[in-house]
Amino acid sequence: MLGDPTEGALVVAANKAKIFKKDISCETCPLITEFSFTSVRKRMTVIYHYPEKNIAYVKGAPEVLLPLCQSYQKNDKVKELTGIDQEYFNQVYKDMAAKGLRILALAYKEIPSEITHFIVEEVEKKSCFSRDLLALLTLPGPEVKAAMERAKTAGIEVIMMTGDSPLTALAVAREISLFSPKAIRGTEIEKLDEASLREILQTTKVFARVNPAHKLKVVDILQKQGHITAMTGDGVNDAPALKKANIGIAMGIKGTDVAKEAADIVLLDDNFASIVSGVEEGRREYDNIQRFTRYLLSSNFAEIVAIAGAMFLKLPLILLPVQILWMNLITDGMTALALGMEPPAKDVMHRPPRDPQQPILSKKVFLIILAIGIWMGVTTIFSFTHYLGSENMLSKARTIAFTGIIIFEKINVFNFRSFRFNLWDIGFFSNPFLIIAWLITVSLQIMVVYFPPLQHILHTVPLNLADWGLIFILGIPILIAGEIFKFLRKQH
Repeated sequence: MLGDPTEGALVVAANKAKIFKKDISCETCPLITEFSFTSVRKRMTVIYHYPEKNIAYVKGAPEVLLPLCQSYQKNDKVKELTGIDQEYFNQVYKDMAAKGLRILALAYKEIPSEITHFIVEEVEKKSCFSRDLLALLTLPGPEVKAAMERAKTAGIEVIMMTGDSPLTALAVAREISLFSPKAIRGTEIEKLDEASLREILQTTKVFARVNPAHKLKVVDILQKQGHITAMTGDGVNDAPALKKANIGIAMGIKGTDVAKEAADIVLLDDNFASIVSGVEEGRREYDNIQRFTRYLLSSNFAEIVAIAGAMFLKLPLILLPVQILWMNLITDGMTALALGMEPPAKDVMHRPPRDPQQPILSKKVFLIILAIGIWMGVTTIFSFTHYLGSENMLSKARTIAFTGIIIFEKINVFNFRSFRFNLWDIGFFSNPFLIIAWLITVSLQIMVVYFPPLQHILHTVPLNLADWGLIFILGIPILIAGEIFKFLRKQH
């Protein structure tokens, strides 16, 4: 099926009833004109020319179309549409809509062939109701209800604004666990002032028979209340609301080019669950940016403490420029990039949205980074001075400091996987990229210490088992302290 899903469903229904376009098409009965469906009119009309007359065919919302009719067809006869008949047809329509069905009414009108200028209001007035109500069932996907629950736990409020009838909208809302005491019509939104609508939005989550102007009004009020709004839309008239919202989301399948141009995001599968998954991915990416930034800052600060501290103590140059370059380009960078591949935290969709003005580094986190950086810098200086007994020990002392600060950083990277959960909570191997990067960088550092060509380039000497033992004795407390801190924070 190509094109609008509703039109496609009507073609399928006609084919099921053995009505095929090839059987009713006639070269002598051309389409004269068409009055397209709009969110304001809520109906569509086409006029065909027949040998002795023109016939207008109308389809649209029952509550809009029925008042335009003055007669209805029963078998082969046309009867006057009385108030009792109207009440009966409306009741049938309401019963169907209450089941979550989208309902279309059909009508027609014969127009004298000599009329060549058509005014839509005149064409549709005094039509004959064909006594046909077409019911379209649009079941929410099984993933939508679960997505609604995830959105709720993530602090995201969902409001349904639809062109369907209030009964249909409420039935669908119940199906997806979107609870609202009632559905507000678009005509009611027009009558409400800003204060009244703001109050209604606190409890009412379903709005029916709305047009783009109503959507724009709701978005504007929510933004004035300080909310970050994401708006979905597919039509040309939805463009203003998509542009006004903080995040405009256009439908990729049935969305118009105008809507896609106005939006910030195009939803390729037109699935609400994809929006919620996008929120989760966005939160994961933000968390990973924080991890990446915090880890690199703590590593760089440790290097600054080590170099500046050694200069202050009037020690020989603790790290050579080529060694600093090796750390920044090879070991730190690879591990930090792998840290940016961390899977989402298990509580990522169980915390409220963050304030857009919130800095990426809070005061508490900054202090933690300082503490870790000072510890790694001071222990690097300690290991350097421990071996700095004479001139011929300078190369070994520098190798110890160079290797030590890299190993400290490799141990420290596990602290930055999470500031809330311990390693046994998130799983030591849950980020295989980090494990691979860790093994590669540590292996490279071992090669630097023992492989002669690299020794020559980076000015290192071999280390014995006791030297490695000292490095790990000084480095392991960084991880232990971090795990204790996270455990105590979790208990609190």
